[in-house]
Amino acid sequence: MHDGNARPPLAPVFLAGPTAVGKSAVALALAELLGGEIISVDSMQVYRGLDLGTAKPTAVERARVPHHLIDVVELTEAFDAAKFVRLAETAVQDIQARGRVPIFCGGTGLYFKAWLDGLGEAPPSDARLRAELEAAPLAELLVELEQRDPATFARIDRQNPRRVVRALEVIQLTGKPFSAQRAEWSSRNTQHAARLLCFSREPADLRARIEARVDAMFAAGLVEETRGLLVRGLEANRTAMQALGYRQVVEHLRGARGRAETIALVKTRTWQFARRQGTWFRGQLAVERVPLAADADPAAVAGGLRTRLAQT
Repeated sequence: MHDGNARPPLAPVFLAGPTAVGKSAVALALAELLGGEIISVDSMQVYRGLDLGTAKPTAVERARVPHHLIDVVELTEAFDAAKFVRLAETAVQDIQARGRVPIFCGGTGLYFKAWLDGLGEAPPSDARLRAELEAAPLAELLVELEQRDPATFARIDRQNPRRVVRALEVIQLTGKPFSAQRAEWSSRNTQHAARLLCFSREPADLRARIEARVDAMFAAGLVEETRGLLVRGLEANRTAMQALGYRQVVEHLRGARGRAETIALVKTRTWQFARRQGTWFRGQLAVERVPLAADADPAAVAGGLRTRLAQT
């Protein structure tokens, strides 16, 4: 029987921003204010074992507020935006069924875009074709991509073999330019765009926070964690090996550089990544900026957000 007095599901809230900007602390406080649960939007926190390097929520934080889409796959498994959307849909339904607010929080822009704008019709990976493309020199792949899809060639990261291979794989499987298929993504959740809040900080403040976080990760045992992950197959997972910190530590363990030099490199790479994240969010999604002061208190920020959200 339909209950005419049933409340409509509470709309999700979206908190985005670069690494180390302070999203997680605000999300925890906001979840407690709103009666919410957090859905991690992080392509690396999905992997069991990638803990310190991904700044995964602690057991204490997970006890404070339920978290979803953390530790959902093994290192030996693939994970992509399509899987994120499927798992996130289930999580949203479960959270709303309990009368609680889904709070998406993270820094993986493609996952936000996949949820908000739709996944499009790109085909699943083909193992045989993927292997053939990966065996070819990157220079040859780039020549083919420029001939078959100049638009994608013009904007793709040509130093990233994984992205070049995926673009060509889609082109060969469908016979259509990768760029045309991306353009066909349908908007399925744009009604939530006004709630897409993107945190930012002054560059010097963000860089200091990144450096402090990296120091803390190494002090907590990132090298030891990575050594154990290698035994579990970390290097075989190309996606997981892209995780900031882990790849540099693997190189350190292989003798490429010393510990101090590795820490400095991870700080530099993380800072560069954070700057790209900020640019990506501003360019790819309709975000509402939330500048954070250096001394911002997460609880106070969350209180301000609750007021702002009540007005949308």
